[in-house]
Amino acid sequence: QVQLVESGGGLVQAGSSLRLSCAASGLAFSSYNTGWFRQAPGREREFVAAISWSGRGTNYADSVKGRFTISRDNAKNTVYLQMNSLKPEDTAVYYCAARSGALLATTQKAYDNWGQGTQVTVSS
Repeated sequence: QVQLVESGGGLVQAGSSLRLSCAASGLAFSSYNTGWFRQAPGREREFVAAISWSGRGTNYADSVKGRFTISRDNAKNTVYLQMNSLKPEDTAVYYCAARSGALLATTQKAYDNWGQGTQVTVSS
């Protein structure tokens, strides 16, 4: 059974940093591209960042470029999202996702497996 479990969310002030983690089990993690998405209240779920199975390829939404960094540790079956210079508009539930295809996808439907999400709240 595939499980993706996010952690590291919380309530922080604008300008602060947080690091989210996503621990995977039940899949050959080192063969999966992984991504982070987020959903704010009343809004569609949106792409944040993605990383290739090897870690050599990454992709970011324009809104987070230069502030967020995605990384992974295949030995620990974990993907991370380092979030710096947080803004109130970053407030959302953040979801980890994994896909077995080769494409570094940015759309929800491309991902087969999802976590339950972790709440990030940034106060002004």
